[in-house]
Amino acid sequence: MNVRDAVEADAERLAALTGAPADVMRNLVHDRTVRVAEADGTVTGFVSYDAVDSTVHVTQLEGDAELCERLLAEPRRFADREGMEVELLAMETDDAAKTAAERAAFRRCGSGPRFDGDRTVRYRWEPTA
Repeated sequence: MNVRDAVEADAERLAALTGAPADVMRNLVHDRTVRVAEADGTVTGFVSYDAVDSTVHVTQLEGDAELCERLLAEPRRFADREGMEVELLAMETDDAAKTAAERAAFRRCGSGPRFDGDRTVRYRWEPTA
């Protein structure tokens, strides 16, 4: 598996993974840092994130638990270099993201906001001093 920066040509595949329109995914690639995982030339998952103030916010995470755990290393690496924390909101029903967060040393910090009435769980990762 290879992890690389997303390019605009990945938008269709990201849309297929998320069910979001390709235009939305194209904008994501332009507006956020997006890293994709690919195997045999096919994108199998991705993570997008953005840094605001002293926190890196993971805005999307797609893939199975093992892949998501590997992808979470990307925003953690960036945050560690910059002395920032990482925050992830996982849908309460997204077992892959929750499992990956816990395996990747994120700590559960309680409930997050609701999206379309669905509950989220807030996770936080802090760099080692």
